[in-house]
Amino acid sequence: MENMQHERLLIIDFGSQVTQLIARRLRELNVYCEIHPYQKVTDAVLAEFAPKAVILSGGPDSVTREGSPRAPESLWDLGVPVLGICYGQQTMMTQLGGKVVSGHGTSEFGRAFVKPHGKLTLLDGWFLTEKEQVWMSHGDHVSEIAPGFEVYGTSPNAPFAVTADVARNFYAVQFHPEVHHTPNGAKLYENFVRLAGFTGDWTMGAYREQAIAAIREQVGDKQVICGLSGGVDSSVAAVLIHEAIGDQLTCVFVDHGLLRQGEAEEVVTMFRDNYNMPLIHADEQDLFLGELDGQSDPETKRKIIGKLFIDVFQKYANGIEGAEFLAQGTLYPDVIESVSFSGGPSVTIKSHHNVGGLPEKMGLKLVEPLRELFKDEVRALGRELGLPPSFIGRHPFPGPGLAIRCPGEITREKLEILRKADAVYIDQIRKHGLYDDIWQAFVAILPVRTVGVMGDGRTYDFACALRAVTSVDGMTADYYPFTHDFLGETATRIINEVQGINRVTYDITSKPPGTIEWE
Repeated sequence: MENMQHERLLIIDFGSQVTQLIARRLRELNVYCEIHPYQKVTDAVLAEFAPKAVILSGGPDSVTREGSPRAPESLWDLGVPVLGICYGQQTMMTQLGGKVVSGHGTSEFGRAFVKPHGKLTLLDGWFLTEKEQVWMSHGDHVSEIAPGFEVYGTSPNAPFAVTADVARNFYAVQFHPEVHHTPNGAKLYENFVRLAGFTGDWTMGAYREQAIAAIREQVGDKQVICGLSGGVDSSVAAVLIHEAIGDQLTCVFVDHGLLRQGEAEEVVTMFRDNYNMPLIHADEQDLFLGELDGQSDPETKRKIIGKLFIDVFQKYANGIEGAEFLAQGTLYPDVIESVSFSGGPSVTIKSHHNVGGLPEKMGLKLVEPLRELFKDEVRALGRELGLPPSFIGRHPFPGPGLAIRCPGEITREKLEILRKADAVYIDQIRKHGLYDDIWQAFVAILPVRTVGVMGDGRTYDFACALRAVTSVDGMTADYYPFTHDFLGETATRIINEVQGINRVTYDITSKPPGTIEWE
C-alpha cells in the first residue's frame, strides 16, 4: 500500500529459508516490516525506505568467498539499530573490521546452548536459566569481532554467539532466534524493537482504515470484479473492498464442481444474502468435469482447471459493464516469493491455481489490498471486519479443489464419495474439539479398490486416506498425532456412513519430504 504512515523496519534478506519467520515475529509485535533481497537494497533504496531499524537475515553463502553478499555500506552510517543474524552477523563483522573463518571446528548445526557474558539490553529477560537453548545453522564462525564490539554470549562452537557495539546500536547473534527451536527467541525480538523505539503502531484496525482509503483513491468511481473462491483470502479481500466502494464491486464465484459438501450454497448465502453483495454464481460444473473426464496426470488436471477458470471468469466478467479493476487476495508471502533471491528459476513442485494472466488478457488493473499481510494477519483483519469466526478459522482449501484430493481419474462417483467421507471426517474433528489445533485436514480417495467384508458379504470398494497436519505457514508441516481411539472411531463412521469406501488409512508423512496435498 502506497504512502503507509507506519514506523518501518527493513529486513535485508541474504537467502535464509526462514527469513519470513523473522517478519512474522515482528508483525506479532505490531511492528511493520518488509523483506527485501540484499541485491535490491541500494543506498538509494535504503534512504527512501527510511527504516527505524534494520535486521540482516541468515543465508547459505560464506562471507569468506570472494563476491559473497554484503549489506550496503551506507547502512553503517544510517544511525539506526541494526541486528545481524547468523550470516547477517558474519557480514556485519567482516564489513566493520572483524574476521570470519571457515573449516574444521567452525560448524554448529541444530540445538546448542548459549551462556551469558555480561549484561545487555537486547538480552533483558532472555536468559531464563544459566544457559539458553538456541538453534544454530552455520558452517563459518566469527574468529575476531570488529572494533567497538563486545561479547555478551558464547556457545561451544561460537565464542562470539552474541556481540554488540552498544554505542552504535549494532547487535549480532550467531543463532536463529526466529525459529521454534529457539524457545525464547521472541523475547529477543521484543527487546530489539523496544530499544529501537517502536511504539507498535501496526494494527489491523489502523490497516483497515488505511486500506479503505487507498482502495477508494485507486478505484474512484470505476467498477471492480473479484474472483471469489470462498477461501479466507478472497473473502476478506471482497468484504474489505465492498466496505470501501459498495456496489462498485461484483464478485464472480466459479462453481467448478470440485467443492466440498454444501460449500457453494454456503458461500453464495453468506455473500449474496448476509452481505448484500453483487455476486454472480457461475455454475459450470458440467464444463469442468467434462474436460477432466479420463484425466489422471496431476499437472494436466491443474492446467485444465486453471485454463477453464480463466475462460469462465472472463466470460462472466465481460458482462460487467465498466469493469476496470480485478481484485485478488494476494498475500505478502506471494509477493516475497515472486522476487527470486538468486534471480534464477526454481524447480516447479506443482503448478499453482490462480487468476494469473487475467489482468493483462482483459486489460484490467489490479487491486490487491492484502499484499502487505501474512495469513494470520488476514484472519485478524477478517475479525476486524466482522466475518463469522467459523469462516475466518476455516482450513486452507486449494484452488483446484477436490481434483487434487482424487489421485488418478476424476469421476462424479468418486467426487461424491469423497465429499461424504470428508464431511464425516471434519465433523469428527469438530466434535472432538480439534479443528482449531489443526492447520489443514481432509480426505483423499485413493485410485485403488480393496476387498472387504461387510454384512457377511464381499465388497470391492475404494480405500481413502485421512490427512491432518500442524503448521505455522504451510511451508513445513507435520502430521497431527490423533489417538488410536479417534482414528478407529472415524474409520468406523466413514465405512458405515459412506457407501463406496471399505478401507481407511492415515497419512503420517511430514512436509518435507511430502507435500500437504496429495497432488
